[in-house]
Amino acid sequence: MAEKTAGVIGGMGPDATVDFMAKVIAATPAGKDQDHVRLLVDQNPKVPDRQAARAGKGENPGPAMAAMAKGLEQAGADFLVMPCNTAHAFAQPVRDAVSIPLVSIIDVAVDACRQFEAIGVLTTPGCLDAGLYQEALAKAGLAAVLPDEAEVTELMRLVAAIKAGDKDKSIGRGLQSLAGALVDRGAQAIVAACTEIPLALTSDMLDVPLVSSTDVLAEVTVAIARGARPLD
Repeated sequence: MAEKTAGVIGGMGPDATVDFMAKVIAATPAGKDQDHVRLLVDQNPKVPDRQAARAGKGENPGPAMAAMAKGLEQAGADFLVMPCNTAHAFAQPVRDAVSIPLVSIIDVAVDACRQFEAIGVLTTPGCLDAGLYQEALAKAGLAAVLPDEAEVTELMRLVAAIKAGDKDKSIGRGLQSLAGALVDRGAQAIVAACTEIPLALTSDMLDVPLVSSTDVLAEVTVAIARGARPLD
């Protein structure tokens, strides 16, 4: 099968997009430059804030994301990915704007959780409010273990710190504590359902498996681009 080019709707946030790109490279079996997959990346941190939009306090990011998708398709992308979970609450305008598929980070992350029964969802208020993981997990027959209001507030504080460039170990310890609370409530695995989380929380910090939505999306991107996985 001919290789495909991935279009990356990025910048949400910038560090998370760079982390995704690095993980695409790491997931590619390559002995030389030409073995790697082609990425067309629109690193656009000017996309309106997804959290504010979900809370009804900010501009809808859908039109900006749709314009990015259209530009990537015109530049030669065969399929699209968005390394941002909450952005998928505004995915329909993206799908409506192009004729190429958008591979959902939500769907591929949930698919990677199927060997477990109860999944702790470590994510932001906008993603929770949209019900993205709750719906996808229920469809897969899996239980969602969700953070409470105070835990979501603390998670958002930690994510904001990561976005501001704070790499202090205390950030990782804070995320570790939040994940541990979900494990205490029955989670058999934790899904890092915000692409900033893997920048500070790693699998060796938890007593249960950590499913990074960034890592899974990178692996699927490579598989599709190399023709090893069909586009749905």
